[in-house]
Amino acid sequence: MTNPFTNRVSSLSGPARDIAPVTPSDTADLPDAAIGLYVEAGGTVVLTTVRGQMRTVDVADFTILPVGVLRVHATGTTAAGIHAMVLA
Repeated sequence: MTNPFTNRVSSLSGPARDIAPVTPSDTADLPDAAIGLYVEAGGTVVLTTVRGQMRTVDVADFTILPVGVLRVHATGTTAAGIHAMVLA
């Protein structure tokens, strides 16, 4: 099988190279900045953007949130099954 990503340069316009489960934390950033989040079970997501702004958004089940994210906060986050889309 050929891998179309072998010689491709990562781009913010996608696609992500991997998706990683997120454990919300009030003190720790994500291991790698996310280019977006995928949320399986809707609710509230409290996050810090790559611009350093704290935001609170309500999302439905199976939502893709296309925003650069450094941290998903535990306090106030009720959504579950959150995954970070990453380029690393």
